[in-house]
Amino acid sequence: MPVINTPQEFNVDDLYVDLQWLSGHPIYLKCEGFNFAGSIKLKAAAEMLATAERAGRLRPGARLVESSSGNMGIAISLIAAARGYRFTCVTDSRCTAAARRLMRALGTEVHVVTEPDPVEGLLGARLAEVRRLRDGPEGHIWLNQYANEGNWLAHFQTTGPEMLKSFPGLDVVFLGAGTTGTLMGCARYLRQAKPSVKVVAIDSVGSVTFGTPASPRSIPGLGAGVRPQILDEDFVDEVVHIAEPETVRTCRRLSARGFVFGGSTGTVVAGAVAWLKANDPDRTATAVAVSPDLGDRYLDTIYSDEWATETYGIDLAASPATRRSAS
Repeated sequence: MPVINTPQEFNVDDLYVDLQWLSGHPIYLKCEGFNFAGSIKLKAAAEMLATAERAGRLRPGARLVESSSGNMGIAISLIAAARGYRFTCVTDSRCTAAARRLMRALGTEVHVVTEPDPVEGLLGARLAEVRRLRDGPEGHIWLNQYANEGNWLAHFQTTGPEMLKSFPGLDVVFLGAGTTGTLMGCARYLRQAKPSVKVVAIDSVGSVTFGTPASPRSIPGLGAGVRPQILDEDFVDEVVHIAEPETVRTCRRLSARGFVFGGSTGTVVAGAVAWLKANDPDRTATAVAVSPDLGDRYLDTIYSDEWATETYGIDLAASPATRRSAS
């Protein structure tokens, strides 16, 4: 019987969903949302904070600041509440109302940026606000998940080894690219432990992470308006970009089977299905996709017919992807 003292001590690390029904290809979805933060970001938040504590950067009552589209902000909020730190999360208008409410319930001060930087978009504007707070009189401490090695080290130590332990014959892994912490940690571990594994990064259309043009995005999580500093493309074999309407359709297909996942998961699964259809005609590859989050915080967006129609100009409610197949 597990007994814990702090929320970051608990995480389900060996739960997989068999998604062969989705595309005919064997895909095992590693579910990372079963912890008190509801997402994979708890691993990175715990490592970054622990590293800062060991280095003596954090004292009792320290004030933290971080930029987040939601999940990292929630993860830091949990740990900050447990450790007695004050925390300011700088987010933007794409952050779901549920995520903002949860952070505030944990005692976090939430700053919402609404005007994008003319070059670097909403993320650039968020980072400018973070720097202002860091350099201000209150002396906020910025963990900087975009450059902090603890972000990827957490997954080098946990997520990567967990996948290979569960699937020793792993052929290909699909990892979402947001801050690229999960991507870099798993890719670095697999390059060392089993170099034959193909690492496929899944990004959103409109993200600049891998050098593609910027365009507006409405779903928080994956994608970036500023290239993350911790990204090293030498560890990535291929990149698949997924348009947001396909993310929504995939989430709806999963929910039609009773699996309510978040937008990042829908993007990763859509990318995995597309890649396997193009590259695994014999359907023999052992494939794992990492699910970063659950879907309860997206009920007013991805799972809202009105929001989907207003945002993308198409009637996703009428899409066959929202209805369960008889097969």
